[in-house]
Amino acid sequence: MRIHRTFEASIANPQQVSDDLGQLGWAASKLWNVGRYYAHEQWDETGEIPDDGELKSELKGHERYTDLHSQSSQRVLEELAEAFNGWFGKRRNGESRARPPGYRKRGDSHPRSTVSFKAAGFKHDAQFTRVRLSKGRNLKDHRSDFVLCEYGLRPDVDLSEWDIQQVRAVHKYDEWRLHFVCRKSIDPEPPGEETAGIDLDISNVAALSFGGESILFPGNALKEDEYYFGRKKAKCADSRSNERLRLDRKRTERRTHFLHTLSKHIVAECVERGVGTIVIGDLGGIRDDENGDSRNWGKHGNLDLHGWAFDRFTSILDYKAEVEGIDVTVESERDTSKTCSACGTKNGDQRVERGLYVCGECDTVANADVNGAENIRRKVTPSPSQDRSNGWLAQPSVHLFDWSEGRFAPREQVVDCKP
Repeated sequence: MRIHRTFEASIANPQQVSDDLGQLGWAASKLWNVGRYYAHEQWDETGEIPDDGELKSELKGHERYTDLHSQSSQRVLEELAEAFNGWFGKRRNGESRARPPGYRKRGDSHPRSTVSFKAAGFKHDAQFTRVRLSKGRNLKDHRSDFVLCEYGLRPDVDLSEWDIQQVRAVHKYDEWRLHFVCRKSIDPEPPGEETAGIDLDISNVAALSFGGESILFPGNALKEDEYYFGRKKAKCADSRSNERLRLDRKRTERRTHFLHTLSKHIVAECVERGVGTIVIGDLGGIRDDENGDSRNWGKHGNLDLHGWAFDRFTSILDYKAEVEGIDVTVESERDTSKTCSACGTKNGDQRVERGLYVCGECDTVANADVNGAENIRRKVTPSPSQDRSNGWLAQPSVHLFDWSEGRFAPREQVVDCKP
């Protein structure tokens, strides 16, 4: 199995490299505009848009082409051709409002475009965590001129374990970042044949059931972040100020770190218990009502719902589980919150409070999210556990996220059913 990952890194020496990267980003925008102009001319003359091969052949002698390394210039023109293909696809599907890719220009200036460096355009030094990026001939002061970027990655990422295919210099939030596009071949064996179920929610981000044991992951850390950054952003007079953008970036980075850490922790718990299949509830359409309109959950509910990154979490969990040989399958959540996981009785009135489920048929008392997670698990493993004790349903282990250490850890105390 060959897997691909993109790791984002911060640049540790921005003062030394920002000007050079800015020149390359500006050159990429200029080359895009040159290619867009040529495509427009061909469109007027022949009624067809040139593909990436024609664009490269016709523009390789242009001075803007030699502002970048040849492979970087090729990638700019490939992206332009891909953008046109995407537009054609939308038009074929009847989207009459779709517009062709435009010029990259903001007033009298050009935005800094992403610059991609393929194998011949970069050299990676894993020992000193730096990467050398090639300039185009026109931007070199001398023959061996290049941009030497020092970078920092998440502590759990080791690039020496990967085959780096591309390095991208990406300008966002008024600073440059590096994206390492990597791949490696693996042949993982499933840890076992057990099945785990995951119920996603807002108050408790995830409830994990192993059919005899359960873990709850509260979303307190995310709520605290939302409250903190909300107050900070409210103090910014301009919604597009650098401080407001910095706060948005920081909030996004922390949320991303939380989701990566949560998915990694869940996979580790599954490996420890010999889980070969994770079943996760399908929340597609949760934001819409039965008519397809946006669902109204109230002022605070709407904010929570539309800030809920459940789809992104599922994607992250999928590829982290894949590395361990664990299969992730998505199943409908229909009626899982109404059904008793112990006896199968379905009654919408049995969820007596937000976090408490009490079955009127068999008197089972359960944490509502854990009950849902167990029902989701049963979608793939329908036969009930032989262990009829249900204390694990009512009192799951709770793992809390600690920002200071950047990890989840068990909370050693008795847990109330309410989140």
